[in-house]
Amino acid sequence: MAEDTATVDYTLANPDTLTKYKTAATIAEKVLKEVSGWIKADANIIELCDRGDKLLEEETAKVYKGKKISKGIGHCTTISPSSYITPYTPLKSDVEEAATTLKEGEVVKIQLGAQIDGFPAIVCDSVLVGGSDEVSGREADLFLATHYANELLLRLMVPPSVAPTTGTEEEQKKAAARKPYTQSQITQLLEKVTSAYDTNLVESTTIWLFEHNEIEAKKKIILAPGEGVKGEGLPEVGEVWGVEMGVSLGSGKVKTVDNKRTTLHRRTDQRYALKRPTSRALLSEVTKKFGTFPFSLRQLEDEKAAKVGVIECVRGGVLRQYEVVADKNNEPVARLFSTIAVTKNGITRLAQPPAVDVSKYKTDKKITDEEILKILEQPIGKTSSNKNRKKKKKPAKKAAAADGAEEEESDEE
Repeated sequence: MAEDTATVDYTLANPDTLTKYKTAATIAEKVLKEVSGWIKADANIIELCDRGDKLLEEETAKVYKGKKISKGIGHCTTISPSSYITPYTPLKSDVEEAATTLKEGEVVKIQLGAQIDGFPAIVCDSVLVGGSDEVSGREADLFLATHYANELLLRLMVPPSVAPTTGTEEEQKKAAARKPYTQSQITQLLEKVTSAYDTNLVESTTIWLFEHNEIEAKKKIILAPGEGVKGEGLPEVGEVWGVEMGVSLGSGKVKTVDNKRTTLHRRTDQRYALKRPTSRALLSEVTKKFGTFPFSLRQLEDEKAAKVGVIECVRGGVLRQYEVVADKNNEPVARLFSTIAVTKNGITRLAQPPAVDVSKYKTDKKITDEEILKILEQPIGKTSSNKNRKKKKKPAKKAAAADGAEEEESDEE
């Protein structure tokens, strides 16, 4: 049995791996759409999170029936209020937090994920509570900045050797020969987008390499890094990444919300001899139910006991806690999260937020930087019918039409 496990190919070279990623992605996108439809003023956050988790469990139960593989929630449902940056999931036993509801006009972030056989697909979208068919003012600036920054980031992550390009053969060869963008260059280019809308990147937004049973592998890209923070590595063909984009109407600087309990955790590979029975019981339940994927203490059988047991688990390093982080000046923040595969044909969006209709956002601000517009014009992946996708937009219209390139996804066999 051990030999069989050791010989399993968990890379994208194994078609079964990509199939499982895509299955998890389909579920994550479906549940995200459902949860987004529940967003309205005065809706209770805990109730929405519970409903989202239940739907994730129901949908994952429908696939790979009879197979002895792990499947279920790859990231518990979280709903973060306006200025919150990190995923937020309050507890029923914290009376004040349990009463938290959504407010009309605030920007909320919905994040969740599914996993099939240890292959996760995580998504996050930002939604305006009570939003109409038309959004104007600073909220429009925020949503457009986040959308275009995310589109630019994906294009900057494509390895030059497989980057789909338009233009002459000579231009394509030149593009393929260029060096990959450094993490510093990526941040600088993204800041041109956010500054166009008078917004800022969220400090130390981190993009992680995904692996089997792991959403924080050895490589990471850090945008607008804080002091002493540094990323490691860039995307390569055959890898899966969790791509996050965070934009703030404030300075983008962050703070830990001291009066908010840390409720989101995940198991690490650290070994530690836990002494308290509540700690051992907690770790056992977590391992069985969630493996190494993010969970909320509200999902455990005895929430109050979990609040006690988690202390030693975090102190011993067997659980990692995700503190509640918000904009330093309590300004609204928007976030997007996609799960992508880097293939020989460019980038494939495995799981992504819904497509954005940029025409509904009304603002006088726009992207004018020619370098940015040219990059946004590029597809992120080759298709089987590239000849049908060569129509170019004029630079003056590019900022309003760049999302059309979202359809340029690779068709990995």
